[in-house]
This record gives sequence, C-alpha cells and structure tokens, in this order.
Amino acid sequence: MLKVGIVGAGHFGRFHALKARDCAREALIALFDPDPARAAVVAKEAGCAVAESLEALIGQVDALIVAAPAEHHFPVASACLKAGRHVLVEKPIAATLEEANALAALAKETGCVLQVGHLLRYSAEHRAISERIGKPLYIEATRIAPFKPRGTDVSVILDLMIHDLDLVLSLVDSPIESIDAVGVAVSSEHEDISNARVRFVNGCVASISASRISLKTERRMRVFSEEGYLSADFVQQELTMIGRKRGLPLPGTGGFRREALKWKDCDCLAAEHDAFAASCLDGAPILVDAEAGIRALDAAIRVKASMDASRKTMELSGLING
Repeated sequence: MLKVGIVGAGHFGRFHALKARDCAREALIALFDPDPARAAVVAKEAGCAVAESLEALIGQVDALIVAAPAEHHFPVASACLKAGRHVLVEKPIAATLEEANALAALAKETGCVLQVGHLLRYSAEHRAISERIGKPLYIEATRIAPFKPRGTDVSVILDLMIHDLDLVLSLVDSPIESIDAVGVAVSSEHEDISNARVRFVNGCVASISASRISLKTERRMRVFSEEGYLSADFVQQELTMIGRKRGLPLPGTGGFRREALKWKDCDCLAAEHDAFAASCLDGAPILVDAEAGIRALDAAIRVKASMDASRKTMELSGLING
C-alpha cells in the first residue's frame, strides 16, 4: 500500500481525498490545508487525519497529491520531492516554466515519481481518438461552459483550454512553430474566453476555443488526417469516424466507411490514482510525466503571450479601451 497525503482541501483536493480513500493500493493517511476548518470537514468525509503542517504531513507518507492553487505547486511539490516523496501535482505542473523545469530536475535527481494531473489522458475519449488518428493534419477543439466563480483565479487558458492543449499535444508529435491567439476578460479579472490557432513545425494546425461565459456546455473535437475525418462529442460521449478501415461501407463514396460508437463514463480520477500507485509501487511508466506537463504549460504560456500581443494591437488601434 502506498501511504498518501493530500495538500489542499478545496474542490479538487476533496475529490482526490475521496479517490485516495477508495483506491485499492493507496492508504490515505492525512491531509493539510491552511484553512483548518475546511481541512477538518474534508478529512472527516474522507476518514483521515488532519496534519498540522506540510512538514508534518511529509513525515507521515510515501507520496503526496498536490491540489493547491497553481502558484503553490512549486514550493509544495519541491519540498515533497526534496524529502524523497513521490508527487502527483494537479495541472498546471507549476506557475512558470522555470519552476516546472526545476521540479523535473528534482524528480530526476531524487528518483521520485512526478506525475501531472492532466486528467483527460485517462479518459475513454482520449483512447478512442488516439487509437484512430496517428498523424493529424488539422484539429478543431471547442470547450465552453456557463460561468462559475471557481477557477477564475486564473485565465480560461489554465482553467479550461489547457485540457485541449494537452490532448492536442498528445496527438501531434511535433514542436509548436507559432501561436496566434485572442481573448478577453468579461466576468473576472482574467480572460474568460479565448481562441488559439496553433501551428506545428510538421505543418499540422489546431484551432482551440475555450469559454467559461457561455449559456451552454459544449465539448467537441474534430480531426482531419490521412486516416479520415473524426468528430467527437465529449458531452454526448459519441464519436464518428469516416475512413477506409473501420465501420460500415458508405455506398457511392469510393470505398469510405463510417464508424459510429459511444463510450461509457470513465472514472478518470480513479484511473489516475491507480496509475500513480502503479508508478510508485511497481515502477510502471508515468503516463503524464513532467515532460508532458512542461509541454502543456509552455503552450499555455505562449497562448497567453500571443493573446496579450493581440490585446495591445487592439488597444493601439482604438478597437478596445486600454
């Protein structure tokens, strides 16, 4: 059994605590949060102790799950790694690339597992897409949702778009060549809606849109490739593939086939915990390692830089007020 501690008793910290409690190979020992009252509530629900400090928690466990706000990821995760503890850190891996690279170096130096919480890598939809598309030429991703106060401490890039950035990066085996992005803050201090056009060195292009001020929830992805055309609706859990290898023949199309499938809900967080335990206890490969976390963070930072440049142009032209 892997003795686990949780850092952070907020929205995701609570979910992590409950999954650690139920994981067959994890023993949830304690959790720590700067808010003792909140920590007590979650600890009671999860059936674990409350640690008086981060240092006290580190001393009790083999591994820690860092579910604190992004600006705390580096100091907390680095303290854990330096103490020789395995770490599962929520996305983004850190607030800056410098911090992210330092965490990766620490994990390598200590030989500890450093896993990043890009949850959708464990999803049925990710498996369905990656099994069917090997070399995408064009990707279009949309992730929109109604406004919720939670998550507005960061821009929609790190709140929502980073999920699709990571999915796109997992499908495209090529460095990013350029990014053209635009976004605007509407209901919070940070951008609430954004679109990014990402061009890769190999010629693939991805258009990614994210919004947290929409009237409905929509999560879709379309992929064009030599294998065919794929359309996925993540809310309805439906996928359609038009190609030559899978599905029923489409008369009059010159040999094309249509495959339609649905998938069932997958407990991605439970799968993430199972994978973390396997990496820590068995030495299993880390599905979402520091390198993947750094690549996603780098893309998010570049989207933000392009967005800021676009906003500056708009201000100078008088399109928007400075």
